[in-house]
Amino acid sequence: MGGVWAAVMTPAVRAQTSPSWAATEAQAQGQKVYLNAWGGSERVNAYLQWAASELAKRYGVQLVHVKLTDTAEAVKRVKSEKAAGKLSGGSVDALWINGENFLTMKREGLLTGPFAESLPNFQYVDVQGKPTTRMDFSEPVQGYEAPWGMAQFTLFADRARVPTPPLSMAALADFARAHPGRITYPRPPAFIGTTFIKQALVELTAVQSGDRAALYLPVTPEALARVTPPLWAYLDALHPALWRAGKQFPQTPAAIRQMMADGELLIALTFNPNEAANEIAAKRQADTVYAWQMAGGTLANTHFLAIPFNANAPAGAQVVLNFLLSPQAQARKADLAVWGDPTVLAMEKLPADQRQRFTTVLQPGQVERPAVAILEPHGSWVEPLEREWLRRYGQ
Repeated sequence: MGGVWAAVMTPAVRAQTSPSWAATEAQAQGQKVYLNAWGGSERVNAYLQWAASELAKRYGVQLVHVKLTDTAEAVKRVKSEKAAGKLSGGSVDALWINGENFLTMKREGLLTGPFAESLPNFQYVDVQGKPTTRMDFSEPVQGYEAPWGMAQFTLFADRARVPTPPLSMAALADFARAHPGRITYPRPPAFIGTTFIKQALVELTAVQSGDRAALYLPVTPEALARVTPPLWAYLDALHPALWRAGKQFPQTPAAIRQMMADGELLIALTFNPNEAANEIAAKRQADTVYAWQMAGGTLANTHFLAIPFNANAPAGAQVVLNFLLSPQAQARKADLAVWGDPTVLAMEKLPADQRQRFTTVLQPGQVERPAVAILEPHGSWVEPLEREWLRRYGQ
């Protein structure tokens, strides 16, 4: 950890309004913060442009969005810098991250921290009602990343074509067989594709063996061999009923969304419960589209922002992350007209004037009856699941 960071951070944990936070803001003045974040969404990109404008006006911090196609790109860069002995002045100041990428960075000492719970706006985070704000794919966060938004596996369809939704992975397979070629999922390692197979895994594990606890521990070859056979049997039976008989898979959920809008597919998948509402508001989906989650619960997680161990602008990065946790920034992010990404804040913790920023009226396409949130399996399960999927179905 660099001396500058230590000077900023050590007193900062003592009090939300301590003089050290004012010192952090003063040190951040004039700093350029390179936030590495997925750049594949116009809404996300526009939101970060707004945030950059606000940060410049309020704090004199220049936020630069480094647009990624895959978070692993930035992780690899930080890893390479550490291997080369570049312990300060790194190219990544902040990073949008969760899951196996967080697990890798935390275990390899690539993150600054703990810092998150000393940010002034962390006082508003819903750590009780949203426990994934402190647990990332079953790995304790321990202050090494700041929660940014909530996500839960969600499906959506046009009620004119799918009047009754399939409410389990078994029901989804029955639906696929009744409508051959009309559903699919993205090819892993696309995030939603991997989520699809993990959703099947947690449901089948609960139903067939009750050994779900193994999924929340670091993966072992023995656990993988014991737990996954029902998953592969499920996919073997499902794939012939999929689009192009499961011989090809779309690369992105956006492609599936468009195919659904065109009538080629009947069901789309997302990890944003507000995705269908966003699409309706943008006139990209019919106003008869509705969203749902599985009756037994669906995978849920929090996505986070972290600061690499060798960030060039650690004070500026703290200021950026604290602003993105503010009620104003979180309310704007949750607005369906802007991004529609669910907030990590607890409404009851907010002052009344800040609470009013958040709309509570259900919009067309939003999930009417949210399902129980199922915690993500431990992040170490992702790579072996994807590798085995590619071996079996990726040719």
